[in-house]
Amino acid sequence: MSEAATVTPSASNDDEGFRVVQRLVLPNDQELDVQSLYVSGITSFSSGGDSMSRQSGGDFESASADEDDDDDESESEGSGMSGFGRITDASGVAVDPHRRVTLGTYFNAFPASYWRRWTEFSAVRLTVRLRGHGSVIVYRSTAKGHVVRADSHRLDSDTGETITFDLPLKPFIDGGWYWFDLEGGLGELVLEDAHWGFETDKVRSGRITIGITTFNRPDFCVPQLVNLASNPAVLEIIDEIVVVDQGTNKIVDDPGYEAAAAGLGSKLRVIEQPNLGGSGGFSRAMNEATSMGASDYVLLLDDDVVCELEGMLRAVAFADLVKTPSLVGGQMFSLYDRSVMHAYGEAIAKYRWFWGPVAPSVHGHDFAKKSLRATSWMHRRIDVDYNGWWMCLIPTQVIREIGLSLPMFIKWDDAEFGLRAGAAGYPTVTLPGVAVWHVPWTEKDDTLDWQAYFHERNRLVSALLHSPYPHGGKLVRESLENHTKRLMSMQYGTGETILLALQDVLDGPDRMHHDILHRLGEVRALRDDYDDGQSKPELDAFPAPRRKKLEKRGKGIPVPSTTVGKAKMAATGLLRQALPTRELAEEHPEGIVPHVDQRWYRLAHFDSAIVSSADGVAASWYRRDPAQFRDQMSRSLKMHAKLYREWDELAERWRTALPELTSPERWKLTFEGIDEE
Repeated sequence: MSEAATVTPSASNDDEGFRVVQRLVLPNDQELDVQSLYVSGITSFSSGGDSMSRQSGGDFESASADEDDDDDESESEGSGMSGFGRITDASGVAVDPHRRVTLGTYFNAFPASYWRRWTEFSAVRLTVRLRGHGSVIVYRSTAKGHVVRADSHRLDSDTGETITFDLPLKPFIDGGWYWFDLEGGLGELVLEDAHWGFETDKVRSGRITIGITTFNRPDFCVPQLVNLASNPAVLEIIDEIVVVDQGTNKIVDDPGYEAAAAGLGSKLRVIEQPNLGGSGGFSRAMNEATSMGASDYVLLLDDDVVCELEGMLRAVAFADLVKTPSLVGGQMFSLYDRSVMHAYGEAIAKYRWFWGPVAPSVHGHDFAKKSLRATSWMHRRIDVDYNGWWMCLIPTQVIREIGLSLPMFIKWDDAEFGLRAGAAGYPTVTLPGVAVWHVPWTEKDDTLDWQAYFHERNRLVSALLHSPYPHGGKLVRESLENHTKRLMSMQYGTGETILLALQDVLDGPDRMHHDILHRLGEVRALRDDYDDGQSKPELDAFPAPRRKKLEKRGKGIPVPSTTVGKAKMAATGLLRQALPTRELAEEHPEGIVPHVDQRWYRLAHFDSAIVSSADGVAASWYRRDPAQFRDQMSRSLKMHAKLYREWDELAERWRTALPELTSPERWKLTFEGIDEE
């Protein structure tokens, strides 16, 4: 044992002047798909970092994320506890003799680099309570993923000991974690408890209002309320849970609601209002919290998430102790594949103005296949532009200063708010170990159907407000390209909604609160007039595919794999738009195209096709219409040219209107359904 570790009789470490910021957390069930996120058996001790032969300061980007996640690389951890030990009835970990388990997992490793970057602490204290026979070994990692043994202690006690390790944060300027392993000796070793914390006089936990926006999902929302009621530590810091119900299938009518309400008591308040989308629901929750005046933070949660409640306590502790008031976000796991981290951190590519994962992180990392220790890129600290509102903790002082959400209904509201907060000096930190399980957007396609309107309009609005580049960088060109692709794909309904969005942006900000009340219904009605806006649940509801002229050599329309091949298909597909449609295309589709294959450069070669939806529940019959292509293309060119030409003037109009658009006073009228256009 080094001088950094001290041993005391088994006891609590909740002293005055000490703040616990992260506690040991273990899964509520024994399913192996999530167990690897909490604790895992060690099968070998290979480092997951880059080869030590790599030159310091070498090109990190040359090692791609795909290469890093190569399944051929040997694993350092198993997928759970089977054969190594067990999770005890007292929510501890028992390690079998001569076996080793690690707490170097997503939920139990300590993200040291984030505390190093955003707080003023110079050291963290790890406290573990153990009994039995064996060793506890503390490790740290570097930003490159190299593993360094930091400290250890050997135990031989049936009565139990509390061991503390004071660990420096100095080496973590670019990245790195702390964690510990447990190794059984001649007998079983049992971890009874563990936590990480700091010596500080800021021991009082901040108070939170939880804001949940729900729309016809009582089967998700009510269990979430029951889950919140089950955790006394979380309930202790909650002032109120505000559920903004905007649907017709009300949560108060759900059979489980009575039990949830009984468990939460006066802390639960349900507000019913018209459907104003996510921005309207979350703005209502923000406004309620700031109006009451008691809470330090608003915690925004989607209605269809499953929470690891310890993450809420960690987020509040972090927000209490940061140098600068900050938004603290949670990461997103897939609700369908629970060991898969779908979103690790989000950024805006400023030149093209589109969201995506912060480099070098990737979407869709599977911890069941690749552990934290073995994933090099995860040891670098990532700095984000915003956090999705599936879980985001916002200081109420930030809301009072910068206002509520823009009335965007859905899409880009969370990104715009994060950028606005950042411009006001309030950063967003997406903190590892704070997470929810959520339906991933891989099962959706919000660039199609009615959502395309909000995606287009809000992307342009947020860029007008925040883009640092003249004319929005590449955005106007990308918008024109995207619209052209929709027309080449026979998606004329989507194309028309994009043109409507463009016109609304050009018209300026005055209509935005009006549109949050009315535009959804208008967009849906508009799409009903187009083939791609009409769907049927069965493929048999459509005529069988037929073509008078068969495909060359029976190969059909190819799926090119190279950039050159895609470019050739795009060029010939564009030329086809000037030609009349083939015989039979009006009476019979020329093919059936699964959603996974519906690339625009392929669809451009059909005169009609049955195309399935992203969620797999329905399909639509697309038909090529040269007149429609010409009409929309002509209007699109004129509107995009105007947007580019008038960018500076429009940006000034939108920026001037921003305080009024986001003010609680203006929002209160919208909450009541009052239209002041």
